Amino acid sequence: MEVDYYADLAKQLVAQYPNWVALLTLVLAFGESIAFVSLFLPFWIMLVTVGSLVGGPGTWNFWLVVISAGTGAALGDWVSYWLGYHYHERIQSMWPLNKHPQLIENGKLFFRRWGTWAIVLARFTGPLRASVPIVAGIAQMPMMLFQVANWASAFLWAGVLVYFGGVGLDTLLYLWSWLKGQFMRMMGWA
Repeated sequence: MEVDYYADLAKQLVAQYPNWVALLTLVLAFGESIAFVSLFLPFWIMLVTVGSLVGGPGTWNFWLVVISAGTGAALGDWVSYWLGYHYHERIQSMWPLNKHPQLIENGKLFFRRWGTWAIVLARFTGPLRASVPIVAGIAQMPMMLFQVANWASAFLWAGVLVYFGGVGLDTLLYLWSWLKGQFMRMMGWA
């Protein structure tokens, strides 16, 4: 499905259920952060769209959405970490990890190199956002270190994402359409 579809869906949900915007934001951020779900559904565009609808940092709704998104993101990563920590043997034999066993080894190397910062860095990189916490659990990263990095980076990420939505959704959608058009022309499909 197209990015525009998910942006429109978020607009419709917020317009139809304005009193549920905090819960919607929490669920979207949870889905964006839970292991591998965000690879299939672009919840981030819906979060940016919600940010565009609630206004800038001077509004009460902005902070409500940031707190909801940060909480959802931290909870999603916590669940992913917990699954990796407690079921690392079984998780490694499940899709998609069983198709890419080097992910675990690369994840361990990533943590050796970056330590706790690996969680913070991954939060701001698309596919890594949802996969690094499960690898942190598999690598048996100490829970307290994980949680400090998890919660701090979740609220920082939420603030950046919602703020960007407040000031730039139209720019983001224009850029997406332009890039898609360039790709289509490059491939000879347009």
